[in-house]
Amino acid sequence: MAELTNRLSSDDARILALESAVLTGHTMKLIVLAPGAPLDLDALRNEVEGRLSTEPRSLERVETGDDGSPRWAPSGSIDIAHHVRRWPNGRPSTREDLRLAVGKLMSEHLDRSRPLWAVDVLGPLDDGSEAIAVRLHHAMVDGIAGIRFLEAILLDPHDAPTHDVGTHAADSRPSGVAELRRLPSVVVRELGRPGSGSPFDRTVTAARELSFVTAPLSVLRDIAASRPTHTTVNDVLLAAVAGGLRSWLPPQQRRDLRAQVPVSLHQRSEQATDLGNRDSFINVDLSIAQADPLRRLDVISARTRVEKQAADAAVLYDMFHALSRVRPADQLVSKIAASSREFSVAVSNVPGPRIRVSVAGRRVDGLYSFAEPAAHHTLRITAISHENEMGIGFCTDPIATPGIETLAHAVNAALHDLQEAALHDAR
Repeated sequence: MAELTNRLSSDDARILALESAVLTGHTMKLIVLAPGAPLDLDALRNEVEGRLSTEPRSLERVETGDDGSPRWAPSGSIDIAHHVRRWPNGRPSTREDLRLAVGKLMSEHLDRSRPLWAVDVLGPLDDGSEAIAVRLHHAMVDGIAGIRFLEAILLDPHDAPTHDVGTHAADSRPSGVAELRRLPSVVVRELGRPGSGSPFDRTVTAARELSFVTAPLSVLRDIAASRPTHTTVNDVLLAAVAGGLRSWLPPQQRRDLRAQVPVSLHQRSEQATDLGNRDSFINVDLSIAQADPLRRLDVISARTRVEKQAADAAVLYDMFHALSRVRPADQLVSKIAASSREFSVAVSNVPGPRIRVSVAGRRVDGLYSFAEPAAHHTLRITAISHENEMGIGFCTDPIATPGIETLAHAVNAALHDLQEAALHDAR
């Protein structure tokens, strides 16, 4: 019975099975600390170790059960020096050094014989700042659960809730009958419109390159508030990504691409220690061919509004779980949903702390999140909010899709264009 109780959920087991020689399976949270005295590594280790009991998965590893399925098992004693370390490959001196260092970390597999998390301290940089890269296996946490994990073991305690700026499903789900009635239209809307070839449909290697920019959250909110119909911060993020891709891609590739946007199905009533994956998605046309930034935003907003009102993400989640009991159908539909013809790029938005947080008494000046590429999808974009900022992280395979730093700056410039257009439109 204990083995059944500790078995990975179908979502978590599916994600674990995706790991390969070129896919690590983990996400990363990058914390950039304000300049100050170098972190005391031993003190940080003691603090983290003392808080691990609040997060059960931090003390468990994955092993294979008697029936061949993966399950969570106690890891025994924790080697905290392995899990919390100073990055061994030299001290990064500049932000560019840091960017390249975390790209190498992103490509390193976590040790399957231990709990699936790691904390690397990088620096101090020449300006006195320091960085902490936290890797968490995606089989253990999704975006929301990853932030809860970070709050529990690393960030200095605070009582401020997370921002409510991501793309979330409503707490109320459609009834079984209503869900069945909606299913055909949801499937057509989300999976029934295969697009043209994706510029990111390339063979993925083990190499990773990261880039990250920071945008004022107030700017995204002001742009959203300027529109005549209800528009969200996430709509503005998608429009900025679309504008950045429009200027970054070669002219012959500036066709309408589709983004897959994860939707959290975690409920507000859950315990803070609830981990695991409870994500679904919606697919959103980015209207890259549209030159007018505000028109592009309005088209994106109209699409996401329909999908959220129809609870597409919740209906799809329940459909996939029902199909998981029918193996051939499950594999076929999952293959279709993950196809590069269904979406070109994944763009997620994770709500983070509403206040300026700290680690070991050091103020956090930057908070970023990264998700790795997947087969046929060599680019991932992940945003996370922190006080009045949104950190936008870009992760790619630089061999298959080079130039990620240029794309990051292009998305930042596209957000500025949206701001200027909104101000001009209001005059």
